[in-house]
Amino acid sequence: MNTNDTISTKTNRAKKMMLWFGMISMSMTFAGLTSAYVVSSSRADWIQQIELPFAFTLSTILIILSSGTFYGALKMLRSKNTRATQGLLLLTLVLALAFIYFQFQGFNGIIEKGYYFTGAESTITTSYLYVLVLLHLAHLTAGIVVVLNVFFKTLRGKYVEGNTLGFELALTFWHFLDILWVYLYLFVSFYG
Repeated sequence: MNTNDTISTKTNRAKKMMLWFGMISMSMTFAGLTSAYVVSSSRADWIQQIELPFAFTLSTILIILSSGTFYGALKMLRSKNTRATQGLLLLTLVLALAFIYFQFQGFNGIIEKGYYFTGAESTITTSYLYVLVLLHLAHLTAGIVVVLNVFFKTLRGKYVEGNTLGFELALTFWHFLDILWVYLYLFVSFYG
């Protein structure tokens, strides 16, 4: 870091660094949980393979699409097309809500197969699935709040040329959440 940098430049670097620290700590949390999943899979009462309902595949497609729409919103912001930016942000929110809807549909599908997440009929396997997915949904809820914040700031014209850091940080966090979900989806789908 150059000591001659402006306060604004130093502040922007600090904000980026804090986001990266947060994402790294979240990654470590999920790495620990998936490691515990692997270790626990040697238990005698472990269900060897639960076939995930198609709703989880749909939700995965939706969250990947939401990354594309959010990225498109940044492109539109940079080209000064405010209406398209707002439309793509709204589409990102709709896709995020659809993701959540299909997550719960996936849970219902697992329950319909006779696998319960809590209570006397639950297993260690389903409890891990429950924790992984609900913890990701909690982070996604934070992501939705971030997207809403960006949307409202866009409505108020807060992102002017050269002042898009908040938008860019939100996009980075959203991409992180998407990558995290794809990792969890592939891990649960293929490990076992």
